[in-house]
Amino acid sequence: MIQASLLGIGLFLVILIGVSFVRIVQGPSLYDRLLGVGVIGTNAVILLAVIGFIYGRPEGFLDLAITYAILNFIGVVAIAKFLDRKRPAVKEDPTPGVPEGGMVE
Repeated sequence: MIQASLLGIGLFLVILIGVSFVRIVQGPSLYDRLLGVGVIGTNAVILLAVIGFIYGRPEGFLDLAITYAILNFIGVVAIAKFLDRKRPAVKEDPTPGVPEGGMVE
């Protein structure tokens, strides 16, 4: 009985990964695509844990899941930092609404 429910959970996670993949392909912005990659990574970690319980060896699969979670987090943060650096810097006026001379008429 437990095996059947774990298989159902595994199938549900695979469907969620597919939906996230659609977000990656159709994402209107680059950040939506990056979010989709993060969601796929999170679902893959949970799927690894479920597979470990299905095969009756959760300790080995949980080690893999934790390692993959750390790598996924570092990868997503590195990509976000890279994308943030590529964006041109916008100079903001420190005093909005005040003309350049500083005098308000």
